[in-house]
Amino acid sequence: MRRENVNDFLAFIAVARERSFTKAAAQMGISQSALSYTVRTLEARLGIRLLTRTTRSVSLTEAGERLLQSIGPRFDEIESEIAAISSLRDKPAGTVRITTVEHAAETILWPRLAPVLEEYPDINIEIISDYGLKDIVADRYDAGVRLGEQVDKDMISVRIGPDSRFAVVGAPSYFETRERPLLPEDLTEHSCIRLRLPTHGGFYVWPFQKDGREVNVRIDGRTAFNTISLMRQAALGGFGLAYLPEDQVADFVADGRLLQVLADWCPPRPPFNLYYPSRRQHSPAFSIVVEALRYRD
Repeated sequence: MRRENVNDFLAFIAVARERSFTKAAAQMGISQSALSYTVRTLEARLGIRLLTRTTRSVSLTEAGERLLQSIGPRFDEIESEIAAISSLRDKPAGTVRITTVEHAAETILWPRLAPVLEEYPDINIEIISDYGLKDIVADRYDAGVRLGEQVDKDMISVRIGPDSRFAVVGAPSYFETRERPLLPEDLTEHSCIRLRLPTHGGFYVWPFQKDGREVNVRIDGRTAFNTISLMRQAALGGFGLAYLPEDQVADFVADGRLLQVLADWCPPRPPFNLYYPSRRQHSPAFSIVVEALRYRD
């Protein structure tokens, strides 16, 4: 493919993503008229209209949408590879974006990555806390975090945390008028503090296991949150039982502000793992972040 053809496709991708010739021209550093001519030339060469233009908007035709989905990720990959290769001659630099859940962000990622920021002033780090399921490639994240090491075949998994447990806890004031649950099924008679899952719009189902028996309980209650810190505050206030990471409530259980129940039904959980695409050429900055997060006994 000739160089001018490559530039034509880059121009099309810019307009298609911005849905604006004005914004795309500014992004590419060329005039709007030059950009419009380039796209028209590409359409003429392909013999098909890629964009529908009006005085107020730009939209993709079916052919344009198909072309963008086909070549867009490939050009992104080339750009990523070139950036990674170029960075080899320089000191570690660039932005590393990670999507994770709140618990891992607070207890693992930030404590280990804060020193990286101090040591490498040209590395930028974005930690996005979200319980939703993310497509890290489509959403342009460098990596994601999940419990367990089972990932898609084109992903690499790196353990970053210890084995963990969850705990069911409630304030002493909550139990003043209620019996402590002895079995997971007893939770249906209790007011529980729910975790809202944004991906499906539902609530987290509490999993339990004992002697090979697994029980998943759909709990109910008056409160629902999407952050662990607020769930813990509600539990401390006596508003119900909460199912939380054990390390987030251990101090409160130790000093008596929270009481733990169903401990024998809460087995160890898989550790947190970092996962990222295996085919992508990674920058020195990303490699430094991975090594900083890698779990060591």
